[in-house]
Amino acid sequence: MLKVCVNGARLPTEHPRLTADPTAIAEEARASITAGAAAVHVHPKSPTGHDSLIGADVDRFVTAIRAACPRVPIGVTSGAWATSSPADRLEAIRTWTVIPDFVSVNWHEEGADEVAELLIGMGVGVEAGLWHLEGLSRWRNSPSRSRCLRVLIELPDLAGVDEITTMATELVESVRAAEPELPILLHGEERSTWPALDLAVRWGFDTRIGLEDTLILPDGRRARDNVELVATAFERIRSSGL
Repeated sequence: MLKVCVNGARLPTEHPRLTADPTAIAEEARASITAGAAAVHVHPKSPTGHDSLIGADVDRFVTAIRAACPRVPIGVTSGAWATSSPADRLEAIRTWTVIPDFVSVNWHEEGADEVAELLIGMGVGVEAGLWHLEGLSRWRNSPSRSRCLRVLIELPDLAGVDEITTMATELVESVRAAEPELPILLHGEERSTWPALDLAVRWGFDTRIGLEDTLILPDGRRARDNVELVATAFERIRSSGL
């Protein structure tokens, strides 16, 4: 599976295709699905362009994307930065009336277990976001571990391919030791984006691409939009022969 991550926590000022308008983001998602993506990950925004978990904002974005991309799995973030406290995050999620198909939960964040339990109780698939060994350790000790939809291994902004490979290998092996059958989606951000995508393809994992993770194409040019990133990734996957 190639997932498109259409916006992330970036502000609209960072790229012309980043906006707080759910209709415009839904069109980016639709075109990205046509280009080869099979699922959508979005950060719902407040009218000012900041990440929001408030029901009205989540409902607007999920509704718009679902209308533009029927029968396509749609996921949102539960990033702790979008609320002021763990309690506020839980309360915000309880206000959702248009329910996404899956939600990413970063296990290094305070209250991750409670967020996961709430989402699972709502019938939502949980992606376990593992950024580093601390998050991995917390997830391995979580009562929700085996009930996750998949593990989202998120490599940080690293420049060296060897460093990227070493970190990915350590995280993947630890996840496999804990939950051998749980699907893994491997991706990077900024400089690690394209090397991580290549690793995911080589190792047979799901992956993702989009303006959340990078604004740059493999040749160093600035991407026009999510569609160009997805089309480039799709061709990269196809040409690998895997």
